[in-house]
Amino acid sequence: MPIVLFINGFRFKFYSNENNEPPHVHITKGNGNAKYWLVPELDEAYSYGFTVRERREIREMVTEHRELLIRNWHDYFGS
Repeated sequence: MPIVLFINGFRFKFYSNENNEPPHVHITKGNGNAKYWLVPELDEAYSYGFTVRERREIREMVTEHRELLIRNWHDYFGS
């Protein structure tokens, strides 16, 4: 599972066995875990173990780096 971004302790990664799903990213930090769909719309699939503030921070980071994450998804999965 490649870590494609590391910001303020948040790890943004892909799981290798999920290439049959639309582009998305998993975010972890400590005991927290979240998943964001990147297309067709930016959308939080789930979030566990993060505070409201952390969830807001994650959404801002995913929004800011969305295009990079999508490019990395396609590069990694060859789609």
